[in-house]
Amino acid sequence: MAWDLLLPAVLDGLTNGAVYALVALGLTLIYGVLHIINFAHGSLLMLALYAAYFLYSLLGISPYAALPILMPAFFALGYGVQRWIVAPASHGREQNVLMITLGLAIVLDNLALYAFTSTTRSIDLPLAGESIDFGVAVIGVPKLIACAGALLLAGALWLMLARTDLGRAIRAVAREPEGARLVGIRVERIYAITFGIGTACVAASACLLLPSFYVTPQVGYAFVLIAFTTVVLGGMGSLPGALLAGLLLGVIEAVSGLYLGESLGQLGIYAVFILILLFRPTGLFGARAA
Repeated sequence: MAWDLLLPAVLDGLTNGAVYALVALGLTLIYGVLHIINFAHGSLLMLALYAAYFLYSLLGISPYAALPILMPAFFALGYGVQRWIVAPASHGREQNVLMITLGLAIVLDNLALYAFTSTTRSIDLPLAGESIDFGVAVIGVPKLIACAGALLLAGALWLMLARTDLGRAIRAVAREPEGARLVGIRVERIYAITFGIGTACVAASACLLLPSFYVTPQVGYAFVLIAFTTVVLGGMGSLPGALLAGLLLGVIEAVSGLYLGESLGQLGIYAVFILILLFRPTGLFGARAA
């Protein structure tokens, strides 16, 4: 493959991979602390995309300007879902959580299909058609903004976990919930906050995606499959692993699309995923908690 084709594909893959990583960071944070798989993650992304779409189409609020609106709103939504739906209905059993989040995903997807039909919706921002020439590649401005925003938010999440009292409480609960409870940490509240942060990451992803993407009631399926692959590949519960795996999968998808055609690009993701797990079953960064 000629370098003049390969380098643009790699750079394009990195911009996509940063957003994949941001979607996966919320999922891996929830797993690392609550030790549950959230099957509703893709459906929450779909809701966030619709929210960003209607804020723009009805109120004229750009998806980028909607970030400080939707992130707190979806944090509150995630907090409420965990505190008042998942936790009471699961009775402390992980298998119940799987069924609850799967049922929630089915309900949300079908409500969206009923309310919005299967019509594909997108927005047309003034900068949507703009691009920057880097010499080796021409990258669209919305993709560059999405990549930069995803990396900044990932860095902010890491700083919060590493340098704040809340972050220390989250890490304590992730490692030893009973020990955290003994020193006065309200474990149930930390669980709900973590679920809320993971859902806020989904809202941020939606705001960064929408200027160069679309929304339908089924849009969450593709992203949640890649997010699960990213979480497992990076190491269950590892935030650095999820970030690196997201970037890697974006590049693999772009390069595979170059060889196999755009519609078959994701085949490369799952082929490499299987190969890596054959030689390193714990993923790139092992199975440590966040």
